[in-house]
Amino acid sequence: MLTLFTLVPTAAIHTWSEDGPGEWWWLWRLGMFLIWIAVVFLFFRFVVRGRFRGPSPMDQARGVLAERYARGEIDAEEYRQRSETLK
Repeated sequence: MLTLFTLVPTAAIHTWSEDGPGEWWWLWRLGMFLIWIAVVFLFFRFVVRGRFRGPSPMDQARGVLAERYARGEIDAEEYRQRSETLK
């Protein structure tokens, strides 16, 4: 079964050696394995993990401010002032 994982190192090996895989074939396989591990890690780090982050601290502060206004702890003028400060 040919895959990109096996095809690329094999092509690189055969360009170096016409007699066969040579003695460094394992180094190409290890290198490709590490590259794929890095690609998967970066994908999960920046794409998948980014979706599950909670609200930012600024959004949390605006939420607390809105709750205090809804409970009547602060009036409309103070709410507007603090809301402008948070922007």
